[in-house]
Amino acid sequence: MQTDIETKHFEKIEAELREGMALAKCRKCGCMRDTLETLDNALKNVEARSANALEGNIVNWRTEMEPIKYACLGCQYCFPAVAMNLLNEAYPEAASKDALSCSFEVKQQRWPPVAGEYKVLCEVGDPARGNGNCPVAISTLGSQDLADNLAALRPEEVCIVGKTETENIGIDKIIKNTITNRAIRFLVLAGSDPMGHLPGQTLLSLSTNGVDEKMRVIGSKGKRPILRNVTPNEVESFRKQVQVVDMIGCEDNETIVKRIKELPMNLKTSCGCADCNEETAVAEISDAPIIQAKEPSKIQMDKAGYFVVLPQADKGTILVEHYGYDDKLQQTIEGKDARSLYWTIIENNWVTQLSHSAYIGKELTKAELSLKYGFKYIQDGA
Repeated sequence: MQTDIETKHFEKIEAELREGMALAKCRKCGCMRDTLETLDNALKNVEARSANALEGNIVNWRTEMEPIKYACLGCQYCFPAVAMNLLNEAYPEAASKDALSCSFEVKQQRWPPVAGEYKVLCEVGDPARGNGNCPVAISTLGSQDLADNLAALRPEEVCIVGKTETENIGIDKIIKNTITNRAIRFLVLAGSDPMGHLPGQTLLSLSTNGVDEKMRVIGSKGKRPILRNVTPNEVESFRKQVQVVDMIGCEDNETIVKRIKELPMNLKTSCGCADCNEETAVAEISDAPIIQAKEPSKIQMDKAGYFVVLPQADKGTILVEHYGYDDKLQQTIEGKDARSLYWTIIENNWVTQLSHSAYIGKELTKAELSLKYGFKYIQDGA
């Protein structure tokens, strides 16, 4: 029998999703799409009348989703993440254990090895700043302006500063970039913790509890705190090397800098064990293979025909003429931006090969930029 507590949980989940789906940005967000898909599967394992009603709404909302424009905007309040957390709280056994479908490139020959939204203030080997011996990294979580302001101040102790908006990929990157610089001993968490994703709370839990056998951060309240781009050894290297300093919620530059200057700069490790008192060696990190791009050995023509792209500067539009291989015009598509044009072409099945889709996307983007910046557009061959 359904309890009042269960009913309230489902009402809260529905309210969060309904409010999110009313926003255009949410309907174009991969975070909302993934949440609706995950909930649709998870609710099949939940026996409750309210769950059945929510399933019906989810089916409708999935049809209302628009073409995905971004994976996650890192919003300060993330409606789908909050909804998922509510489900996990009430039915942890129904939570999705699916692997994340995202990864990133690791560049072993430079530091930081992983690209991200950060600013490096202290290069390794920079004699002007103690040969890179700057022991503090700062994550301003969801507060981009705070990161910019602290970077402008350039505190002498700070090595790198940037934001962290997600409880999985964002933390994977922090781990990779800190354990490959043995000078870093502190990670200061400041700024606002994005609601739902909670990367700040997840980093604190990671420092205290580590991860379980499925690489889920123990004690995290984030939407999907599963680390898929690091190894257990890398996680332990991070926990031993780096002390996490909790200033979550603080947006004041002076207060943050003052706290940094109070940190024990002679601290060599955060684990406190006798075996770690000597300077920690730079950790080796795992990474996905880097495939070198090359020209195609053979180009196959698309049986659906070919396209001629014609920017119209006087109208601020782009015309795309679609021809068959008998050179007969099939149709003309008109639009103001590359994205609406290539989606129209794809949805009407006017391209049948991935390589042709990529080519059309590239050419339409060039055409859009030519309208925006006034340069002459010349269409490339396939």
